[in-house]
Amino acid sequence: MQDGARFGLYVIGDEILSGRRADRHLSQVIALLGARGLALSWARFLPDDRAVLAAEFSRSLAGSDIVFSCGGIGATPDDHTRQAVAEAMGARLALHPFARDAILAVLRARGVTDPDAPDARRALQMGEFPEGAQALPNPYNGVPGFTVGRHHFVPGFPVMAWPMIESLLDGPYAALAPAQRKEEHSLLLYGVAESSITPLMLEIEERFPGVRTFSLPSVGEGGTGPRGRRHVELGVKGWAPAIGQAWELLRARVAQAQYETGETGSSGEG
Repeated sequence: MQDGARFGLYVIGDEILSGRRADRHLSQVIALLGARGLALSWARFLPDDRAVLAAEFSRSLAGSDIVFSCGGIGATPDDHTRQAVAEAMGARLALHPFARDAILAVLRARGVTDPDAPDARRALQMGEFPEGAQALPNPYNGVPGFTVGRHHFVPGFPVMAWPMIESLLDGPYAALAPAQRKEEHSLLLYGVAESSITPLMLEIEERFPGVRTFSLPSVGEGGTGPRGRRHVELGVKGWAPAIGQAWELLRARVAQAQYETGETGSSGEG
C-alpha cells in the first residue's frame, strides 16, 4: 500500500451498543476496501456521548490514519459528532457555504422556500461543521457530511454512508490501491492440534518475509459439508510471487505429514 496508509472505522450510536440496531458498516467497509486491495486496520464502536467522542477524536486526529466515521452528524439532541470533532480541534462550529447551499436546495425541492422557517433552521444545523472542515457530498439526499484532514464523517444510514465512502476510495485515495491483488489461500485440517502446525507456520513466515500465516480452529458447524467436523483452517496471505511459493510449501508439508484435509478455495483481496 502506498505511503503506509492505514484505514480505521468509527461506528457511532447508542442504538448499536444497546443492540437495538445491528451494525452493517464494519463488514461493508471491509468489503469496499478489500475490493480495492486495501484493508481495515482497526474499528471502534462509540456511544452518543460528546465527552467520549471528543477524547477519541482528539487522539485519532493527531495521527495519520485514514478514518471513516459513520453516524451522529444529524441535528437532533442525541447527535454529538459534529460538536465533538469541533471540541477535539479546538474550533467553533460554523455553517459551511457548500452545506448551506446543498441543504437549501433540498428544502426547496420539498417546498420549503423560507430559510428562516423553523424546519429550515433545524435542517441547516446539519451543515454546521468545525471551522476548517471541508464538505463531503452526499449523493443520496444532498445533505453533506464533512472532512477534517484524513477523517471523513458520514451519516449512519448505510444508503448514504457507503456511496460516500466509495467516492473517497475511488477519488482521493484511488492511488493507494496496489497494482497487484493480495491473495489468501487456506485448507482445512482434521484431527490436528494447532500446536503441531505452529513450526510450519513459523517456517513459512521466516522463509517468505511479507507472507503471514493464520490458523482458525473450529469445533465444527454440523452437517455433512467440509466445515461440519472439528477442524483447523490453516492458510497463508500476502502478495505475489511470494504467496504462491509459500502456498506450495504449505501444501507440500501437509502432504508429507499425511494430514486429512479439506479444500476451502482461494481468494484475492484487491
